[in-house]
Amino acid sequence: MYASIVVGTDGSESAQRAVAEATRLAKALGGELHLVSAFEPQRGVRIAGAPAEAARIWAPTPDAEVQTVIDQAEATVKMSGVAVKSHTVKGDPADALLKVAEQEKADLIVVGSRGMHGVARVLGSVPNKVSHHAHCNVLIVSTDDAGS
Repeated sequence: MYASIVVGTDGSESAQRAVAEATRLAKALGGELHLVSAFEPQRGVRIAGAPAEAARIWAPTPDAEVQTVIDQAEATVKMSGVAVKSHTVKGDPADALLKVAEQEKADLIVVGSRGMHGVARVLGSVPNKVSHHAHCNVLIVSTDDAGS
């Protein structure tokens, strides 16, 4: 039924709940889990007074924090005995989930409910955008009390 499941994480408690639910489903159904974490590349910083050739310092890419988050989530999923692939994608988190879901021919995208209420709902949120643009089923996990 759900052989390929996509879930996103940014390391937040809300995202961890979504990953846990996606892991539970993948394990119960024998599916493969695709972990996705999106990032915006960090730009160079100009240091006043530095020589022109040394004026820019570049931050590590693809963002060391994102790689750490995805590595930790992948290790947790593997300990559950679920087949998992990790994807770090440059850009908007919702677009990243939709892109990986399309590439991997996902049957299901799992997202947390964070951002589904209040101003974020009006301005746009990851679960809102994914639910309106996905070409597969979407499960929105209730994470309202996460990180409160």
